Amino acid sequence: MEKIVLVTGAARGIGLATSHIFANSNYQVLMLDRDQEELEKATSEVANSTALHFDISVSGTGDEVAYLISSRYARLDALVNNAGVAQFGPIETCDSQTWREVMDTNLDGMFYLSQSLIPTLQKSRGNIVNIASISGLRASTLRIAYGTSKAAVMQLSKQQAIELGEYGIRVNCVAPGPVRTKLAIAVHTQEIIDAYHDAIPLNRYGKESEIAEVIFFLASEKASYVTGQVIAVDGGFDATGVGLPALR
Repeated sequence: MEKIVLVTGAARGIGLATSHIFANSNYQVLMLDRDQEELEKATSEVANSTALHFDISVSGTGDEVAYLISSRYARLDALVNNAGVAQFGPIETCDSQTWREVMDTNLDGMFYLSQSLIPTLQKSRGNIVNIASISGLRASTLRIAYGTSKAAVMQLSKQQAIELGEYGIRVNCVAPGPVRTKLAIAVHTQEIIDAYHDAIPLNRYGKESEIAEVIFFLASEKASYVTGQVIAVDGGFDATGVGLPALR
């Protein structure tokens, strides 16, 4: 029977790279994103994919998506919670609107979507891979809401793992380090790029496909006894424990 995966934030970056890997491994890929134009473009590039135009930060979206999947497909083998937003700035400028925008997508939306899909995942003994960030493991300035939300995603993943294990549902978390996405290259100054390269033991940014490969492994049968884990895919960045002056 063909396996089905739902990837959120699938229109670009790590989500799109992940969708490609699952499609190349004969999964049917449900690609969810709030950017309809980019989503339609992305699904045209990914074999055996379907566009789901939803915004997980909107209340009730989890139930809508769960109903659609259960009624149309009747199964779900993997959920990749990749959708996220970032707002960077000094802690003093983080107002309630900024805080809520980040939390509504990065944490609340992820939780409610996962919760709504538990019955469908339970039937197939599926699994969940939540995407956090190295910013949830090591603090850095200018990302009070983002870093806090990603740290919470790691704890959420562990809570889900211990509660859903009895259903045969595995839950793991991937924490990407600096990745060479279009957004990162656009906003990172040369000083920041050089600082990252100096601080990362592998001396480079990661590639979107390198993050996607780890996501796919955790969702596969090869990781059948792995649950409740946070895997940093960061070129050794977290292991160094050294701050970057350029990011202060």
